[in-house]
Amino acid sequence: MLTALTADYRAAGFEVLERLATLTPEGFARFAAQQPGVRGGVLLATCNRFEAYLDADGDVPDDALLAYAAAQTGVDAAQLTGVLTSRSGNDVAGHLFAVSSGLESLVVGEAEIAGQVSRALETARGLGSTTPDLERLFQRASRTSSTVQQRTRVGAAGRSIVRLALDLAESRVADWRAVRVLLIGTGTYAGATLAALRDRGVQEIAVFSPSDRAQRFARREGVVAVERADLPNRLGEADLVIACSIATTPILRGDQLRAARARVPDAPRQLVVDLGLPRNIDPDVAGVPDVALLDLETIGLHAPLPELQATDDARALIARAVEEYRADQQAVATTPAVVAFRGHVFELVEQEIDRLRRRGESSEAVERAMRHLAGVLVHTPSARAKRLAAEGEAQAFTDAVGLLFGLTPAAPEALDAPDDSLAG
Repeated sequence: MLTALTADYRAAGFEVLERLATLTPEGFARFAAQQPGVRGGVLLATCNRFEAYLDADGDVPDDALLAYAAAQTGVDAAQLTGVLTSRSGNDVAGHLFAVSSGLESLVVGEAEIAGQVSRALETARGLGSTTPDLERLFQRASRTSSTVQQRTRVGAAGRSIVRLALDLAESRVADWRAVRVLLIGTGTYAGATLAALRDRGVQEIAVFSPSDRAQRFARREGVVAVERADLPNRLGEADLVIACSIATTPILRGDQLRAARARVPDAPRQLVVDLGLPRNIDPDVAGVPDVALLDLETIGLHAPLPELQATDDARALIARAVEEYRADQQAVATTPAVVAFRGHVFELVEQEIDRLRRRGESSEAVERAMRHLAGVLVHTPSARAKRLAAEGEAQAFTDAVGLLFGLTPAAPEALDAPDDSLAG
């Protein structure tokens, strides 16, 4: 059974999300492995949401996950109870499909979230914490996201958080071509930020990496790499500083920026944009003279209302995808019994063919006819199993196979192999 505990910027606020973002996939995988009856889990933590998915034999007490999150983040369990939503059944699929399609994002239709959903599954797979059910759920979410982006206006109209941040900076920029930008970070958001800046005509872009990856990023993207020793000068000279690093603690404080600006004669008025979660920029930066700070919380206040962009067509596509996913899951429930039944029948046929061969009474035509008859015999029960699954009566077929033939079907997990192809 799939369950999930989720929170987004609307319910939790950025302070709590910032703390939840410190949870790691590795730690979550260890937590899942230690829980009785839990087969696996996937953790999805982005700049405006927290999502923990578990696959278990039955209901998993939310208290265990809440206690783990509270212990790891320092957020009171009672506070987490108030902001985290528990989901199960079809609600898990509907929620993840909407998230992956960008309909639940700070900026509806954002382009980055689909990739984040895919990478969450890939990371869990690398840690060995996925299951066939989780694989199917996340892969269907990725396919649904692609369908929504291709068939609705959400993909065309949606703006990423990066682009919205630059939209909000427009009032402070007279000519983007003359703006000197310092980009802090070299990850996914850094690439999206760079593309958005170039779309606006920005020409002077320098990049600094707290993890010393600036040189490689700069060579690939054709920008200037900033060494640690030169960082204060670049900080003081920049008109626009954008931080989008995966660092878990602030990498720029008010005293550092004040000192950097003091090194530069006639330092320009600056806009500092913090796209990190946890925060890359200490809030005290806003107290530095001639410096304005734009963080995710402020961006969230200016994000378009979801109702203005999330089209009815997108919601309809997601609803249809949930129904298809539900039908697929029900069909999977009868697969072990169908496989066992078909294997039993064809094994009996092969035994009879072998007996006829030993007696010299077999021929190619006889064997072909017997195998064809076996196929005809198993077709109707197999089709009936599919219909029973669609009606929510999968167990009835499984019980019948056990009663009539004494067969014990294998667990569904034993029959499944993950599909490595991910759309979106």
